[in-house]
Amino acid sequence: MEIAQRPSTTGLSARATANPAAGQPETTLADAGAAIDQAAPSKAPVPLRRGLSHMDAPLQNDVSGAQQAIDFLEQSAAQLRALKSDIAAKLATRTMRDGQVEQRVRQFSETWRSRTQASGGTLDAQLNFSNQPSTQRFTVRGMTLANLRNGARETLAISVGGGTAGLRSVHLAPGLSDAEIISRFDQAMAPAGVRVSVNKDGELVFTAPESAWPGVRDALAVQGSGIRFPAGQLNRLKAEAEAPVVMPEGWGTSDIEAMRATLLQVTQALAHVEAALTKVRMELAVATQRVQSELPEIEVVGMGQMAEVFANVANEPGYSALVSLTSALVGINRDRVVSLLQLS
Repeated sequence: MEIAQRPSTTGLSARATANPAAGQPETTLADAGAAIDQAAPSKAPVPLRRGLSHMDAPLQNDVSGAQQAIDFLEQSAAQLRALKSDIAAKLATRTMRDGQVEQRVRQFSETWRSRTQASGGTLDAQLNFSNQPSTQRFTVRGMTLANLRNGARETLAISVGGGTAGLRSVHLAPGLSDAEIISRFDQAMAPAGVRVSVNKDGELVFTAPESAWPGVRDALAVQGSGIRFPAGQLNRLKAEAEAPVVMPEGWGTSDIEAMRATLLQVTQALAHVEAALTKVRMELAVATQRVQSELPEIEVVGMGQMAEVFANVANEPGYSALVSLTSALVGINRDRVVSLLQLS
């Protein structure tokens, strides 16, 4: 999460450009500022900067993204704890009213299905946190280093998004190292938004944006020259998505054995959620520290006099004064104030 410093204009100059009708009240404020500087000649004048808008936008996204992820994870953890307690109670006493456990399973299933939207796209199916759009990892049957490193020279045509625009070529030849094979696939498919790596079993692992995954899954096809893959028309490839860390659709409650199996899976899911929550809280703590270090020191000399002038302008009748006051408050909303208060 790198922070790129961006220049920030002052509120008065921006408002003067957007609202020429507000010139008179702003002139009054500017005159008041000059009078304050004259009243304190012993101190060098320090320009007043707007602390709220000075914070870098990517850093704000880091903080808000982490907060969204934490909200989702805390909600999920609370539902899993309640479900775990209900299942354990029913297994122990069998006195719980019918349907309560099933209702909690449905509740969590709905929460889990909303993961992408609820977390702002910061959590993938493995509960890995990133302020970049979440991704989906998948493997393809036959795409292993053992199959790809052997055989004569061959050029593979791979369809990623359908149509000729989605075709990518990968050139394979005898003697290529595993790293070279992975690099060639990665370079070929990167323009289509798909990156390539390898897992411990020697399978190529493809990573696509989660939002694009359905299209990639349904359009993935390959054409070879009959050495590693068939020649002729493009042949559909079966893409197998990496299993999510939590799969509530497989939780059963029909009998005692099913509930015992579900209790184990719920316990494991809760452990994953709590581990992810700990990591994201650490990310938020780091981002919060960076926010605090990035906030500018706000000049406070003469703020009393400036507040008095501002109050006088507010008491002046007329549309110009109203425009000045509303322009000064642009961008100051409840969410921003709450976020800043949480930093302390």
